[in-house]
Amino acid sequence: MESKKPFRVIIVGAGVAGLTASHCLHKAGIDHIILERRADVAPAMGSSIAMYPGSGRIFHQLGILERMETTCSPCTYSWTRGPDGKDIVHNKFFEMVKENHGQRILLLERRQLLRNLYETLPDMNRVRLNSEVKSIKQLPDGVEVVLVDGTVEKGDMVLGADGVRGTVRSMMWEHANKMEPGIITAQEKTCMKTNYKLLLGMGPGAPELGEADMTVCHNTKQSMMTLTQPDHTYFSVYFKLDKPYAWPTRKRYTAEEAEAAAESVADHAVSDQAVFGELWRKRDRAALIGVEEGVLDHWYYDRIALVGDCVHKMTPNIGLGGNMAIESVVVLCNHLHAMLTAQQGAKPSLDALRSAFAAYQAERKPRVVQIMNFSREVTDSHAWATLSHKYYTKWVLPTKSDEFFPNIIAQIVRQAPKLKYVDTKGFNKGKVNWKDEESKPSSLVWSAQWMLRATVLVMLSVGAAQYGKVLPLIKSK
Repeated sequence: MESKKPFRVIIVGAGVAGLTASHCLHKAGIDHIILERRADVAPAMGSSIAMYPGSGRIFHQLGILERMETTCSPCTYSWTRGPDGKDIVHNKFFEMVKENHGQRILLLERRQLLRNLYETLPDMNRVRLNSEVKSIKQLPDGVEVVLVDGTVEKGDMVLGADGVRGTVRSMMWEHANKMEPGIITAQEKTCMKTNYKLLLGMGPGAPELGEADMTVCHNTKQSMMTLTQPDHTYFSVYFKLDKPYAWPTRKRYTAEEAEAAAESVADHAVSDQAVFGELWRKRDRAALIGVEEGVLDHWYYDRIALVGDCVHKMTPNIGLGGNMAIESVVVLCNHLHAMLTAQQGAKPSLDALRSAFAAYQAERKPRVVQIMNFSREVTDSHAWATLSHKYYTKWVLPTKSDEFFPNIIAQIVRQAPKLKYVDTKGFNKGKVNWKDEESKPSSLVWSAQWMLRATVLVMLSVGAAQYGKVLPLIKSK
């Protein structure tokens, strides 16, 4: 008699979330496959991506941290500048983050990160390229994923990791509304808004911007950010839109529109020694895109679960979006591992799967909502979206200690999850304790909480009530 097939996950999308899921599922001993519609896992697209210490701890658990560290250089300084490129404040932000957590922020080209995740997979044959999904059939005892070429993949659940414009989410919405008419509302479908357009790209190293620095040049309704490595310069120019738009509207900007956007800021300073036009002329690649932000209400339905940008998306100024995708994968895999352990080898029922998905959403949603709001405030602050944002940057921020912002970031980082079924032994320790490894908050935690609350009070006193949205980030749960 044929043996019972093991629980199997069908991952759709071989991006940051999908590839990380493969690593995590392998560690849990869970069978899976990844379906990727493109012919290349790491196409020449995008710009930089920052991996914070929380992701570094997860990479350590997966045994791939050393690979990540050897493919980028440590960053040092953070510069905050005005429209004229003159320094407002600067500090060794990146070194202070490492002191706090024992692990530095990793700044990689996004394509390099994908290569690292793919090439370190225990079994790269699990990734099937040129595999575009046509439909998903939910059966009483599993799922069937039908590909455009007619191939059918069978499993027990589908993990949608195919991005903000992915097809799995739409298929889940269609199935959910068929089973429970009206459960997915128009309001939810349009909750991801685009308030900014972004001109991003990369080029060769720019010594005038430093070899390992981050620079933000503030301006009214617009901002510029550069991140440097010895051989690469990554740039991002944010333009606040006069009129936001939402899904399913998608503006596809042409190369001519990107060129026009670059020309409009060509004479804008990116430091006290260079203007943006110089970076643009030397670019290797660039694109003009819309920047979505939002968090869905439904992260799963029946045998489909969503992770990453297709369920929570945020503005990228502070670089937390990719980290949130990795965290969501980890939490979901924790719940899947716990569910299958409790089953003792038996296939879980649909109710058991729903319970695991519900626990995953309940654990993750509050955190990603907070991080989305925090990211939006950082983006608005960079672009001087209001007079109070400008006031804060020019007159309040310079009064703060160098440790102020790194210690606020510490409250975000320390709450990052880890794989519960893999040891963290050997990972470096810093001054700040991980929330899941302490019995009571450290003195630095309370100090950072006090500083942030003090800043919120200052902002409120000048009419910047929006900064109050940041406050929930530092409250213990």
